[in-house]
Amino acid sequence: MTRRLLVSYLGLVLLVLLGLEIPFGLVYAHGELSRLSNAVERDAGMLAELAEERIEEGESAELPRLAADYAADTGARVVIVDRTGTVLTDTAGPSGADLSAEPDIAAALRNRPTVGTARDTATGHETRYATVPGASGTTIRGALRLSQPTAALDSRVHDIWLTLAAVGLGVLAVVAVIAVGLARWIIRPVHDLERATAQLADGSLTTPPATDAGPPELRHLAASFTHTAGRLQHLLRSQRAFAAEASHQLKTPLTALRIRLENFEPYLDPRAHDSLDEAIDETERLGRMIQGLLSLARLENSATTPEPADLDTVIADRAATWEPFAAEQHVRIAVTGRPAGRVWAIPGALEQIIDNLLANALRVSPPATTITLATAHTPQAVELHVIDQGPGMSDAERLRAFDRFWRASDTHHDGTGLGLPIVEQLTRASGGHITLDPAPGSGLDAVVRLRPATTSPDVP
Repeated sequence: MTRRLLVSYLGLVLLVLLGLEIPFGLVYAHGELSRLSNAVERDAGMLAELAEERIEEGESAELPRLAADYAADTGARVVIVDRTGTVLTDTAGPSGADLSAEPDIAAALRNRPTVGTARDTATGHETRYATVPGASGTTIRGALRLSQPTAALDSRVHDIWLTLAAVGLGVLAVVAVIAVGLARWIIRPVHDLERATAQLADGSLTTPPATDAGPPELRHLAASFTHTAGRLQHLLRSQRAFAAEASHQLKTPLTALRIRLENFEPYLDPRAHDSLDEAIDETERLGRMIQGLLSLARLENSATTPEPADLDTVIADRAATWEPFAAEQHVRIAVTGRPAGRVWAIPGALEQIIDNLLANALRVSPPATTITLATAHTPQAVELHVIDQGPGMSDAERLRAFDRFWRASDTHHDGTGLGLPIVEQLTRASGGHITLDPAPGSGLDAVVRLRPATTSPDVP
């Protein structure tokens, strides 16, 4: 953003400078050319009158000295011809040549002066010339061409353009220094706000933005942000503390309630045993739900740093642990794919992720099906796929699957609705992410993407 502001300031100043300096340079160049043209025309007219007098009085021999004196003083070239166009004197060439065919000489001999710019054939320099007749009334006795080199004019114009360019660069340099300071003054509070926003998004605002730097509007914004962030952090801490405390306080009475319900069994009518079993099951589910809330609260309040972990070892260990439970439901657990290697994960996260995903898959897997733990590699991540052959989920259900306590409306198992939120929280804390995709044929493919330990833990 600093670069964009700087480019904007310099671009605006550059447009202003170009709008001022280019017209000034063009006007100066045109004025210098006009002055040179007027001087050449004036001098050519005076010399032509003097030359015409010499020719009329028969003193043509004085013409070379007249032309040479002027050429020595001004550096111009003087050519004088008689009425037939024959050169009487030429300060840059021999006499006697016939110039009657040249357009400007022919026009002057018809009493029409000519002014223009041409390249001198003798010197090769660009010149400004004036060709005028030497006449008394309607009697034309000759013509004079005065050619003034434009090198001095070009040098002055070149110098003024260099001066204008130097002034423009100087102004741009001064403006750049001022613009850099102004841009930093404006942008520094914005960067502070950006950094504070990132910290707040991570859960804790440790460095509030400064409220005494930058424009007044940004100071007010920083103060409002700090106040809002403080209230938001307080609310989040209160919510987490309440969830953790409530879950902890409910755990003991629920355990006592389950024991008391189990103690009722010998004294109840056999017809009430089914209801008692259902009540005990619901109590156990409520206990698991409370345990899940405690786990989420611990995750949200902890700031554990990801560490390298061997994903292949964890997969093999958890598959062996869950194999007996799967066998009871006549479900097989298969491990496939290339070795995953080491990945970044917070301590204990991989075990909980795989346990929760296997528990969910086992609840929905029909007998004689397979739950597959597959690993794959992408350029940026290591993927763990937990694939079941159950009924799967619709698009709408997959969108809501990570909401806490959410369960599909047609679900008949005893899940708490906290397994997938815990998996998502653990995966995000480890620097990865999880998606739910349809499995080939039927079922669900839970894809956990984690960063390989060969990369930095801070690289997403």
